[in-house]
Amino acid sequence: MLKIPSRLFKILWVNVALLTACPEQVAQEFDAVLTIQNRKPSRIVDEITDPKERKALLALYGEGKARRRAELAESFVATYSRSWFLAQAHELAARAYIDLGDYQRALEHARISLKLLPENPLLLVLVANVQALHGLTAEAKESAGAALECMDRFARPSAIPERKWPALERQLRASSYFAIARATVSEALALQPGATRTELLEHAERLLSRAQALNPEDSETACLRGLSFWSLGRLEEAGRSFAAAYRLGGARAQATEYLRKIYQTSNRDPRTSFEAFLKREAAESRGPRDPVPSAPQPHQVLLYAGSEQCRKCHLRQHEAWEKTGMARMLRPYRSEDVIGDFEQKNEFYAGDEIRLRGDQVEVVPGKDRFLFARMLIDRGRHYFEIRQSSGRWTRYPVDYVIGHKWQQAYATQLANGQIHVFPVQYNALHKRWLNFWKLIDPPESERADTRSWETLSPATSYHANCAVCHTSQLKNRKGRGFEADNVEFQEPGINCEACHGPSARHAAAMAEGKPSEKESLDPPVDFGKISSQDYVGICAQCHMQSAVREPGPRGELNYSGEQGTFFKRNKSRPLAEFSRKAFYKDGRLRETTFIVEALMRSACFKKGNAHCGHCHHPHGKDSSTGQASLKFAHQPDQMCLQCHTAYATKIEAHTRHPAQSEGSRCVSCHMP
Repeated sequence: MLKIPSRLFKILWVNVALLTACPEQVAQEFDAVLTIQNRKPSRIVDEITDPKERKALLALYGEGKARRRAELAESFVATYSRSWFLAQAHELAARAYIDLGDYQRALEHARISLKLLPENPLLLVLVANVQALHGLTAEAKESAGAALECMDRFARPSAIPERKWPALERQLRASSYFAIARATVSEALALQPGATRTELLEHAERLLSRAQALNPEDSETACLRGLSFWSLGRLEEAGRSFAAAYRLGGARAQATEYLRKIYQTSNRDPRTSFEAFLKREAAESRGPRDPVPSAPQPHQVLLYAGSEQCRKCHLRQHEAWEKTGMARMLRPYRSEDVIGDFEQKNEFYAGDEIRLRGDQVEVVPGKDRFLFARMLIDRGRHYFEIRQSSGRWTRYPVDYVIGHKWQQAYATQLANGQIHVFPVQYNALHKRWLNFWKLIDPPESERADTRSWETLSPATSYHANCAVCHTSQLKNRKGRGFEADNVEFQEPGINCEACHGPSARHAAAMAEGKPSEKESLDPPVDFGKISSQDYVGICAQCHMQSAVREPGPRGELNYSGEQGTFFKRNKSRPLAEFSRKAFYKDGRLRETTFIVEALMRSACFKKGNAHCGHCHHPHGKDSSTGQASLKFAHQPDQMCLQCHTAYATKIEAHTRHPAQSEGSRCVSCHMP
């Protein structure tokens, strides 16, 4: 129908140039707040321990010739089949084969890359256009739709300069809409005239209108839009679109062909030559462009009442909430809340190597290990004693406890009001003190280096790194970002309104006996009536590790203070930029801090509309002891069977194993 869009190759070359820098860049820490201020690149290539693998990867990224790049990529995936960087290698192979015109092999490599790292809009756009070109309409729509979703979710890749990203993002979005429209037009033209054909063509035209608004200088979009209008019998609009394509130049031959047909069938002055008609239509095609709709601006200030106000009417729910991990995310020190061993196994040695093998933590004594911290109780008070670089020991009181189930961290408050988190945490599962940051952070992490503790830098600041997910209604008094000196919170822990929304007006109305009708998403939120997307969006405020935080107009850091949804829909940092320690080598997310990202990858969420509340109960009866607040902690299969009800009565027929055996557990074979 139409030749492959020129934009495909333009984007390809831009992106390959940008991608060559990736191994030298980001290895973002996780389990820490991400802000627009701290998105600093570091060398992800340093996480490759095998020097041969590292050399091979750098050679692959540095190769400019497509044929040689394809050979190096094939060699890399064959030689290092368990590498953390297979997604990148397969992507470069796919791009090389697109350059070479071998689209089948390109799609094969792209499929593997996207299975390992699905959130890759730059690759998805290319794949969608190739699929649309080759008549893979359903696949093209899925790929382009996924690309648009990724661009909605994720922030600018750090490899792309900030000044270049807006234009490139518009081009990528336009290309995504074009790919969906192209596939839709192909489907429509394969049908006989009728309602379905018309509906598909009209849908394609709307998509092309969006694409043209984003990239008005693209002749392929104008030409395909003209074809849609032509097929709908809307010849005047078809003429304008084909004239625009002719004027822009990239699809001039096809545009001329259809303009001649329109010229021959139109009511015109017989003295007007085709050349004059063409010139007039091209000039008129410069008319006003379709506007890109803008989002409504918020205006009404939202007011928060505090959890104590909620308790007055919702006593039972409040008592249940007080026992949850959310309420206990941060608590002022009380000796009875401490779960760490401050009396017997109460020493921590720096210089040891920490290894995570499955669910087991292995500590290998280092050659240069030294006693760094002693945790002790003095007159009923808990303290950390930490050795300074001078050899002197300094005692710090425990002023706050963070968490209460499987792991607990501790913090001290300085005379200036700043709260700093000790670099040593207590793991209740393994009953030992660990430098958890060293376990999860990339090399050269400042906070994971125990020697940096004595500087009390922003790397260990509670307000700068932890408070956004461990406290409620966090705000910068001066309206800026995560500055330790100016950040304050309304309540420690996660309070009622962090999830149910600002409810001061609701509380006042109820006190006056004047309840008003509201939508399900209006505060206080009724979780039983909102969409899965909104449900997950509320949980994502804390449970989406990749979220990039930006302050609101009044310095709001983890909530919205203006009309609209009270929970902030933060953009996420691209997952490829995180430390490889966050992933298993098959691409699955390893750390529980990425729980929302993992859910959003699943078919349960994408196709089944599953949300967090299907498996978790934030106010459950065992909230004080349950490690994950699971609804079905003692019947884990029920998490699956509540939706997959057809299997509930035929477990053995489905699994070929006894119903109570390990072989009949859902997760023995499936990983949603």
